Amino acid sequence: MKARIPVALIVALTGAAALPASALADPGDAEVEVTVDITEIREPGVLALTVAGDAVALSEKGSDLTVRRFSGTLPTVTVTDTRTLEEIPDGSAWAVLGSSSDFTASGRAPITADHLGWKPRLIDGGDTGLVAEGEEVVPSVDEPTQPGNNVGLVDQELLVSTYDSSEVTGGAYQVNADLNLHTPADVAAGSYQATLTLSLFE
Repeated sequence: MKARIPVALIVALTGAAALPASALADPGDAEVEVTVDITEIREPGVLALTVAGDAVALSEKGSDLTVRRFSGTLPTVTVTDTRTLEEIPDGSAWAVLGSSSDFTASGRAPITADHLGWKPRLIDGGDTGLVAEGEEVVPSVDEPTQPGNNVGLVDQELLVSTYDSSEVTGGAYQVNADLNLHTPADVAAGSYQATLTLSLFE
């Protein structure tokens, strides 16, 4: 037990010697470094639809004694996807669908939308091969070119699509379509107008 007493005294003396050193410290400035990491503002990507024009005039070509035939080309439709993979829900697919209103003219009976058909044409589908044009839809007065496709643009018909959004993101894809309006030969003359609505869904 006695052997421990000198040790305690040495500690007490060491503490007393430290106080004068602290009191003698020189006054001065203290510096604190402040840092912050600022990342770039990043706008979310978008999946967007644009159309090169808002009108198309059909011209008559190929009419005969039973059917009046009018044709034209749908302005180029572009689907652009600038989203990152993290922004695309798993299993997503996108598609552009189209349908037409009836053709109307003042004082004339309407030409119903089933008289208008289209044949989509893929202009630029990218390199993946995963963007595809829709099937042909022919006017109701024609014979079907594929089983049951002579229904016209009454309901939403497929213009272009992909079944895997994540595989084609970062690209822009273009498509147009041949438009064909076929009517009975006794259709009343007039300046008819219809609205073709295109919608992008995912």
